[in-house]
Amino acid sequence: MSLPKLIQVANPGSTLGEAVGALVEREVNRLIRPIAEDNGCVYVSAGRQNPRTGKATKLLLKDSSDNEFQVDSVIANARMQPLVLIESKYIRYKKHNRDKGSWICTAHYGLRRSFPTVRQSIAVLAGSWSATSKAMMRSFDTTLFEVGFPKIVSTLAEYGIEFDWGEKERDKAMKAWHIWEKLSDSDYTDIAAKLLEDIEPELRETLRVTLDTSIPREIREIEVSLETNLGETRRYIFQTIEGAIDFLESLDVEAVLNDENGPVLWNIDTMEDQNND
Repeated sequence: MSLPKLIQVANPGSTLGEAVGALVEREVNRLIRPIAEDNGCVYVSAGRQNPRTGKATKLLLKDSSDNEFQVDSVIANARMQPLVLIESKYIRYKKHNRDKGSWICTAHYGLRRSFPTVRQSIAVLAGSWSATSKAMMRSFDTTLFEVGFPKIVSTLAEYGIEFDWGEKERDKAMKAWHIWEKLSDSDYTDIAAKLLEDIEPELRETLRVTLDTSIPREIREIEVSLETNLGETRRYIFQTIEGAIDFLESLDVEAVLNDENGPVLWNIDTMEDQNND
């Protein structure tokens, strides 16, 4: 499978970035598909075939609120129940990573609540991602694998492509694109393998553990969520079933609805002291 080669492009930097992102996604598919199949699972990277055109549709999953999310790929069991949600995202500038990171959090959180069989969310992040954006995704239980921008720069340099240009250096971006589009399919394959070589072992091990059916299943955590008629929520986490039952049986509604010790935007007393100073 060869990547599309374009002669004239309006934005060479963006076009080359998209090509690199597509290459990473393709390599992720190449690595993960056999792992899924070796474990008796199905690897899905596109939607069902359109009966009119004969082409595969986008892979769209709906959450319980009927919101549709286009995901890159899914590992499903033999009953076609999703087990692993997988995203491959490339960005060049950190100013864009908050939007893409937030999308992964929103999409995967909603889908995991709608498909209880999902065991893992995985994101392969290529390019420049900020520490805060990665922390946000991890807080939503997304397992991250990173192909950093320096790795991309050094890999493409082996093929004569200068990838570390400034945002307004169009000439350098155009030159890099022209070199890229002249590479062979074999070069693209080699570049893809080199980009993911550092994360491949851990990615394989993570999926091996996730798909292992010999591991006994047990309840790790219980969440009790309470919602008032005004839309307020209270969330309680318990490590045992007995703890959750004891909480519910002895539930003091008045104490639960007491807001006096709830979290605040900032401490009013501290603000008054600062103003007085």
